[in-house]
Amino acid sequence: MRDTRESRLLLVLLIAIAFALITVDIRGGEDSPVDGARRAAASVFGPIENGVASAVDPVGNAIAAVRDSGERHDRMTELERENAALKAKLGSDDRNRSRLRQLDKMLKIAGQGQYGIKGAEVIAIGAAQGFSWTITIDVGANDGIKRDMTVLNGDGLVGRVTTVGPNTSTVLLATDPDFTVGTRMEGSDELGFASGQGDRPLRVELLNGKAQIKKGDRLVTFGSQADKPFVPGLPVGVVSRVDPSGGDLTRTLYVTPFVSFTQLDIVGVVVRTPEKDPRDTVLPAKPKPTPRPTVTVTVTPSAGAPADGEFQQQDQ
Repeated sequence: MRDTRESRLLLVLLIAIAFALITVDIRGGEDSPVDGARRAAASVFGPIENGVASAVDPVGNAIAAVRDSGERHDRMTELERENAALKAKLGSDDRNRSRLRQLDKMLKIAGQGQYGIKGAEVIAIGAAQGFSWTITIDVGANDGIKRDMTVLNGDGLVGRVTTVGPNTSTVLLATDPDFTVGTRMEGSDELGFASGQGDRPLRVELLNGKAQIKKGDRLVTFGSQADKPFVPGLPVGVVSRVDPSGGDLTRTLYVTPFVSFTQLDIVGVVVRTPEKDPRDTVLPAKPKPTPRPTVTVTVTPSAGAPADGEFQQQDQ
């Protein structure tokens, strides 16, 4: 196209329309008038993303071995058997060893919390349907995935499903500024709400402004009604800073997530919720404090030093 006044005006008009649609979509939330178009885009572009991911990742099909785990995770022994089968299918190079560790951790967390999951791979990152912190995974409606399902990995809460296509889904990450999840403090059971802040720690507002919280305390998901969009008991993060209460009705905390959102590869969608709240049982074991060495100093008298009695005689 030639660089003319008409072409510049057309470009400006298209940009203005794009920003208008983004504004309408954000303000509309779940009832956004462009939700249908977003679903259609997921249906069209999802298979393309999926195909590209499969082409560059020849071992990706091994993850399908856990996609039906929602029906087979009644006992820990079944989880261990599936894990062994996955290890046999995946190779032994460095990348696959890393993915095996991720699978190990994810299956362990699913077994501890009794979450039935569908295994998935991350095939795209970034703003697939807007300027949000999102990922695209290679499972969709054909795999039983629905909107507002919880997504986890071997470290804890990843996010929730927001858009579902036939074979792919979009997941809103817990770091997104529009993301909010109910939380519960380990041990004290203090309740609050965690919100994403992009690449900064999560911001948590505790309902009790006088709650006694300290750095290093840990949080899990409180759970939603009917377990959608969030199941209970998933690890969220560790308190890194506590704002002074100041007599407010709520108290603000800053929490470092357990999940590393820049290294997402293998995740699980919770398709079957636990029969009872796992409480704090899914949290990782606390690191043991490093013992501090104790130094004992023993004074040995020199060969020419007088005995105690001699000192007493001299003092007299």
